[in-house]
Amino acid sequence: MNIVRIARLEETALDLDAHLRAVEEPRYGAVTSFVGRVRDNDPDAATAVIGLEYSAHPDAEATLHRIAAEAGNASAAVAVSHRVGSLAVGDAAVVIAVASEHRAEAFDVCRAIIETIKTDLPVWKRQLEEDGTTAWKGIGG
Repeated sequence: MNIVRIARLEETALDLDAHLRAVEEPRYGAVTSFVGRVRDNDPDAATAVIGLEYSAHPDAEATLHRIAAEAGNASAAVAVSHRVGSLAVGDAAVVIAVASEHRAEAFDVCRAIIETIKTDLPVWKRQLEEDGTTAWKGIGG
């Protein structure tokens, strides 16, 4: 079971450095991070993506905590946040920092967290395109 230092939904910009500081500990020799940013394209979009709007189920933060605690097969320190609200291209939508004794564990836990967020976190996004088209994408999308 991982030690969860941060697991929250945020309406303001995510701070990678704060997540990295949250997992610092002398016994850990490996730290990995992941930042998922809003990009200006999507395979399903006919025109450029100009932003995303994220909304979440009331239980989403508790689900995020569970995902962080159960990810991988290690005992790592984890800090993870997901944005909600309106985001522009380039904004960070997800930030993850993981610290563990060895690099393989840190990478495995970090990857397990982002993959499980994509399939299990009850957060939905409305994709906004340059031509005014919008599309909703849910869990796994």
